[in-house]
Amino acid sequence: MRVHFTVNGRAQTADDVWEGESLLYVLRERLGLPGSKNACEQGECGSCTVRLDGVPVCACLVAAGQVEGRTVDTVEGLARYAEQREREREHGGDRGGTEPGTEARRPDGTSLDEARRWQARPEEDAPAGRSGAALSPVQQAFLDAGAVQCGFCTPGLLVAADDLLEHHPSPTDEDIREALSGNLCRCTGYEKILDAVRLAAARQESDQGNGRDGRDGSGGAAGSRTEEGPR
Repeated sequence: MRVHFTVNGRAQTADDVWEGESLLYVLRERLGLPGSKNACEQGECGSCTVRLDGVPVCACLVAAGQVEGRTVDTVEGLARYAEQREREREHGGDRGGTEPGTEARRPDGTSLDEARRWQARPEEDAPAGRSGAALSPVQQAFLDAGAVQCGFCTPGLLVAADDLLEHHPSPTDEDIREALSGNLCRCTGYEKILDAVRLAAARQESDQGNGRDGRDGSGGAAGSRTEEGPR
C-alpha cells in the first residue's frame, strides 16, 4: 500500500506500507522522524503525540492508511508550526503556507538528516542572533524551566502543551493539568513541566504585546507552583 500525506508542511509518500502499520512506525522508520517516541504502543503514555489535521493524537493508535491525504505535524516541525501560527495572527487568519526561500534558512522537520545539515551550516549563514536549529516558544520554555530529564516523554508533552497554548493562551493550572493528562513522565514529577507551560504562556502574552516571537525571552515561570502533577 502507498500512502500520500503531508508531514510538517511537505508532501510525503510512504511505499510498501502494510495494513497493520501505524503512523508512528511510518514516521520513525520510513520517514526518518524519530522525535515521536515508541513507548507503550497502547495510547497510554502520550510519548508519540502528533497533530493530525491540527488535532493531537497518539500516532501509535493511528493506522498509516488513515492519514491518506491528510496533514501530520510532529515535534520536528514544531518551530515551523509556531511560525505559521504567528503569521496567521499577524495577517488576520492567513498562515500563507511556507514562505518562499525558508527551506534554505531553517529545517522544516522533514528528516533528521536535513536538520543535521541545516545545523552544520557556517555560522554566517544562520539567522541573525541565533545559531543551530530554531526552537518554538514552548520548546525554549521547557529548556529554560528545566523541564527535561531523560527526555523520552518530552516530544509528546511539547506537542500537547503547544496545542493547549494555541487554543487557550492564558491557561489556568487546571487547564494545563487537563491538557497534559494523557502524557506520562516518569522522571520530573511534573513540577518543572507545569512551570514550563506557565512560562511559555506568560512569554506568549508578553511577546504578542511587544511584537516578538517568544523564543528569546528569559526569566522564571509565571504563576504559583503546585504540589501535584497532571492527573
